[in-house]
Amino acid sequence: MTTMHNDDTDTNFPATFTWGVATSAYQIEGAAAIDGRGPSIWDTFSHADGKIIDGSNGDVACDHYHRYAEDVELIAKLGVNAYRFSMSWSRVQPTGSGAWNEAGFDFYARLLDALAAKGLDAHLTLYHWDLPQALQDEGGWLNRATCYHFAAYAAEVARRFGHQVASIATHNEPWCTAVLGHGTGQFAPGMADPAAAVQVSHHLLLSHGLAMQAMRAVNVPAKLGIVLNQWTATPATDSAQDRELAELEYARSVQWYMDAIFKGRYPALALKHPDASALAIFENDFIDIKQPIDFLGVNYYTRAFMSAETPPRKPECKLGVNDMGWETYPQGLTELLVGLHREYRLPPVYITENGMAVADKLQGGKVHDEPRIEYVQLHLDALRAVIAQGIDVRGYFYWSLMDNFEWNSGYAKRFGMLYVDYATQQRSFKDSALWYRDFIIAQRASHAVALVWEH
Repeated sequence: MTTMHNDDTDTNFPATFTWGVATSAYQIEGAAAIDGRGPSIWDTFSHADGKIIDGSNGDVACDHYHRYAEDVELIAKLGVNAYRFSMSWSRVQPTGSGAWNEAGFDFYARLLDALAAKGLDAHLTLYHWDLPQALQDEGGWLNRATCYHFAAYAAEVARRFGHQVASIATHNEPWCTAVLGHGTGQFAPGMADPAAAVQVSHHLLLSHGLAMQAMRAVNVPAKLGIVLNQWTATPATDSAQDRELAELEYARSVQWYMDAIFKGRYPALALKHPDASALAIFENDFIDIKQPIDFLGVNYYTRAFMSAETPPRKPECKLGVNDMGWETYPQGLTELLVGLHREYRLPPVYITENGMAVADKLQGGKVHDEPRIEYVQLHLDALRAVIAQGIDVRGYFYWSLMDNFEWNSGYAKRFGMLYVDYATQQRSFKDSALWYRDFIIAQRASHAVALVWEH
């Protein structure tokens, strides 16, 4: 392996900064019907005709269930000190209620032991979109009862593993579950009902609050929080129509979740939207939702560019786009976090996902993915600007550790720092993985030198 030179370490991240990589259960585990795992909505959705672009599914994915020990070795070689992953609810509780599946819990116990042996902090997410199908059959997230099932699941996981993990996040990107899963039908369970998406978003937030209380009740030492996907909303022009569109987008995506958690209400602008007209909120729901959190996870990839023209005006994309067609816009990360810091009393923040899809090619055992390296460099620079303003950002997790099942894109899109040959399950370090490793090593070395000078 060759290493790449890093020359952008003059401004250090804090010595205690967390460096990590992230994955999710359905995208990498495989073993879909092994050791008692029940089906999830993504099993059902991916096996339905025409739902996944390349006709694939997550039955095998990266076979992480069987290869976790190898994967932990690779994580350690990246030089990171943390690994963020999610638990498959239906692997540990096949129907989402009732009996626990000990074989499923045993898998996560083995994974946690392997991480601990390598000195890697474990950051666990309870829900990354893979609802047990049995709960979906009873109404899924449209059924308020699912919130209480989720809280019971959270309490059991916290009771078993809360002393072995650094943090537990309730949900990953509830906006995606609500909007893409229930509003547009792009993601499981494939419902296309915008009003239902609003109700689902409320139930997701309620389940978060109930889960926080349930986990606090078992007195776990792990830090507890939630992970939200967030972005800035830029008006395409200075017209009143574009500005109004941008304000509405920000209110319905970012402020909807942040206001509920930190202010105990929904933004008035978002509530005026017709999709919210039938929203059912019970008395005391916001008391349950507005629970103190120990950390906020922020997933950032790009911005929203809002145009009222037909067809909509497109951004210039001066820094290009990724293989998903998303604009590279690193300054949006700075703008987002500065705005959040101004509007809310934030707990410590972690960038829990940030990454780039590239049409990678494995040639001679190597993957030269310079665009991904540049993307990460630019976003780390944007993060430095945030930290320089006194905002408490504690860590950065690249998405993703390895190429995987990229939801409705199947295996057609690659976000990983490790290249996966799906036919052989061979993993290979991309140039970005080597760059990330060397960057982290240089950060640590600079702190060591500073420490010597201080003494």
